[in-house]
Amino acid sequence: MGGRAVMKAKIGLEIHVQLNTRSKLFCSCSTDLDEAAPNTLVCPICLGYPGSKPVLNRKALEYGITIAKALESRIHPFIRFSRKNYFYPDMAKNFQITQYEIPLAQEGHLQLGDNQIGITRIHLEEDPAKLMHVGGSITNARETLIDYNRAGMPLVEIVTEPDIGSTEEARDFLKKLSLILEHLGVYDPSGEGSLRIDANVSVEGGNRVEVKNITGFRNVEKALNYEVVRQQSAVNMGLPVVRETRHFDAETGVTSSLRLKEEEDDYGYIAEPDLPQ
Repeated sequence: MGGRAVMKAKIGLEIHVQLNTRSKLFCSCSTDLDEAAPNTLVCPICLGYPGSKPVLNRKALEYGITIAKALESRIHPFIRFSRKNYFYPDMAKNFQITQYEIPLAQEGHLQLGDNQIGITRIHLEEDPAKLMHVGGSITNARETLIDYNRAGMPLVEIVTEPDIGSTEEARDFLKKLSLILEHLGVYDPSGEGSLRIDANVSVEGGNRVEVKNITGFRNVEKALNYEVVRQQSAVNMGLPVVRETRHFDAETGVTSSLRLKEEEDDYGYIAEPDLPQ
């Protein structure tokens, strides 16, 4: 190592769990996507038509509470939904219904060996549509196709504290969490995209970097390994680690820059007026 210190990583995860319900989060469209042709399991609510009104799926709420209890979280007596505003083709109405000010639950934890991983918050939100990049990856595709069947699928997002100290520990945490969720019967681990992870990672002397939309425990470990080495190398050479969002290519094992990291204020959250508190 030429006398250079080995820097520890600080890792936090945002885990998006696709709930095993029969219908979507805010409408009665089926969640059985496996054999469906693209853009057939949709309705005015999924597609964000003016005048369409969302109705909360009771079973999804019950599953969210079950997860919160299993992670020993403090459940709020009431919840509030918000509109997360952004312009991107995977969300036809240009906002995502999620929870911001008042989530479903907060302040939980999951014990992993001698380390207790804190759970910052647990909240419900709708899944965006699925983007299929033709002729390349997200950064160099010839064209991108959109399947709105996935839009509105029920998600629980579990956000951890940055208590994870290594890539191996991140993998072990996800494996244990997956076993708990499977035991609870709230998700199907064999389903496509049933568990998707955004990983936030930093090393001493560098900014936090987010790697978006990773699927598979091994891919999470690979993405984090690449990022830790990349960031450590930059710090060792006296180069800045830019606060940004990056994409992980599972085939090459490499992350690439997507955009500068947004702050929560950039989304312009407003209360969802069509869902009661």
